[in-house]
Amino acid sequence: MLVFAAVVLISYLLGSIPAGYLAGRIAGIDIRHAGSGNIGATNVTRVLGKRYGYPVFVVDFLKGLMAVSISIFIEKRVQPVLVPTELLGIVAAISCVIGHSFPVWLSFKGGKGVATSMGAL
Repeated sequence: MLVFAAVVLISYLLGSIPAGYLAGRIAGIDIRHAGSGNIGATNVTRVLGKRYGYPVFVVDFLKGLMAVSISIFIEKRVQPVLVPTELLGIVAAISCVIGHSFPVWLSFKGGKGVATSMGAL
């Protein structure tokens, strides 16, 4: 069960990295107060353009991909658990999307999780 809890925590924290917010800070604006107020790649692209929007999409996509990949690595290499690999991957994907949508760093106000969900698939 410790491995299961670790996968949930790691995936949530990975998902809660606010790429859109960080891109906005680099551009000199608070993306939460521009456009739709969302920190996702779509709003970043609308407000800041493709130069910032595409990298945010890629980072958000990779967050989902990494969460599932890490869960598979942990299950296969570190400690085989009693939970099937597929279920552990699904839990990692859901935790990552929840982390993206409700990041602890931004008072639980994040993106919609579209790119992160795509990466997790």
